[in-house]
Amino acid sequence: MMKRRRLGNTGLEVSPLIFGGNIFDWTVDQATAFQLLDAFVGAGFNAVDTSDVYSRWVPGHTGGESEIILGEWMKQRKNRSQMIVATKLGMDMGDGKKGLSKDHILRSADDSLRRLQTDHIDLYQSHIDDPDTPLEETMGAYAQLLQQGKVLHIGASNHKAERLVAALETSKRLGLPAYETLQPNYSLMERPDYENNLEPICKCAGLGVINYFPLAGGFLTGKYRAEGDAAGKARARNVTKYLNERGFKIIDALDKVARKYCATPAKIALAWVLARPSITAPIVSATNLQQLSDVISAIDLKLEPDSIEFLNRESA
Repeated sequence: MMKRRRLGNTGLEVSPLIFGGNIFDWTVDQATAFQLLDAFVGAGFNAVDTSDVYSRWVPGHTGGESEIILGEWMKQRKNRSQMIVATKLGMDMGDGKKGLSKDHILRSADDSLRRLQTDHIDLYQSHIDDPDTPLEETMGAYAQLLQQGKVLHIGASNHKAERLVAALETSKRLGLPAYETLQPNYSLMERPDYENNLEPICKCAGLGVINYFPLAGGFLTGKYRAEGDAAGKARARNVTKYLNERGFKIIDALDKVARKYCATPAKIALAWVLARPSITAPIVSATNLQQLSDVISAIDLKLEPDSIEFLNRESA
């Protein structure tokens, strides 16, 4: 039986990896998405993270495509009660539909529930901070959703430290529900903001942390070693910023550690994230079963302290 991890103070027990649904109806079609989800859950995992805005960036898409696929899969597999479903709102859905106003939150929740074909969202997250809406209004809207049972827990994503603190303090001051999780960008490539600013807050407030891009948008798989490797690829926009001296130094370090453990760079990069005590579960994606198999095997790889120290030093 896979060892689950307690997600902050939510009472939810999640598997050590969460499947990232941003690829659904973007780099994988519905049939492949079903195949990947079947394999993921078949291996003992139980949580999927998506968002209303996935995959609006694809030409002809309006957003909600990922939630629709996930909802259809759960309906066909009749497994909603076994799954922990996390989704998000707040990114621009077009026609001025964005942000964390009360009206937008309540409407977005109903839209997501319909697409997911469910009566509740286990973890509903503010995908991005909204400085234009008073925190009292945002947290008050979440209070209403929690009271109605449409949402069981709330979290924040892409929040700066001072805004996360302000949100937590607002909730406390007004006796409103508070964020219980954080979804930051964290990997060997993206360390300072989380480690210096956000991690201390999460530890102090007991927040569960489900970081996205633990493989830096695919860069840490080692597939991208020159400008040409990213050309024309779906993830080019995520990896080109890492094609520099520091990026190649980190890939080189991953290669060295990977040889020591007879593993892939991706597996080592994930094992490094999993070894950090404040991280509950990284969000991972895979577009085929072979990739998925490599990614999920990372949970069994325990890096020795000297390997972690070496990677820390090389990526500092």
